[in-house]
Amino acid sequence: MQILITGGTGKLGKELVKLFPGAITPGRNELDITDRKSVFDYVKSRRPDIVIHTAAFTDVARSEAEPEAAWKTNVTGTENLVDACIANAPGARFVYISTACVFDGVKGMFTESDLPHPKNFYSLTKLLGEFVVKKLPMHIIVRTNFVAKEPWPYPRAFTDRYGTYLFAEDVARGIKEVLDEKLVGTVHVTGDTKMPMFELAKMTTPDVKPMTLKDYSGPALTVDMSLGTEKWRKYKISKP
Repeated sequence: MQILITGGTGKLGKELVKLFPGAITPGRNELDITDRKSVFDYVKSRRPDIVIHTAAFTDVARSEAEPEAAWKTNVTGTENLVDACIANAPGARFVYISTACVFDGVKGMFTESDLPHPKNFYSLTKLLGEFVVKKLPMHIIVRTNFVAKEPWPYPRAFTDRYGTYLFAEDVARGIKEVLDEKLVGTVHVTGDTKMPMFELAKMTTPDVKPMTLKDYSGPALTVDMSLGTEKWRKYKISKP
């Protein structure tokens, strides 16, 4: 079975490569998802049975400052991959990694049937990617919220933003299990515990400092990113 993982050097991609050691994980020099001809040629030559699409433009602030770049990767890049599969690997199962931030972040514990309402341009591009992926009959849209199991990359973390967070390795395991169960459609791969971002940060960085949204200036953020699920099981976040 031929498995293609985009974004194989990213936080989630690295964990997926461990679980799918025989997967194809092209770098950007081999597969530039924003180059339509390159994508079509690559998919035609490989004809994958499964595509796990993790490559994305994820920086919220940069997405506001560079909307064309975010769109080119998250929307056009996804469309290129989907169309290439329709043309050259129509039976492929296509896993698209989406985000809890497609929701407005008001009530929290969003399930697969809740209405998306993005708060910023990054979240909008990820939601539009979901609609693109639905052109494929064997699509799996995985909404999740994760960080790498490594030191917190900032000096502070929010005490008043929440999520049902997982580490990247937990999400990778969840994706594999969703594939093993041959699910189709939208699935939330989520933690079983809602916690502030500050609590998550302390798990790997005990000396991280607290902050609140009052200390923040920048694009609108999804405040409550917690996810529930009507279709799948929840996961316990692994130990650092």
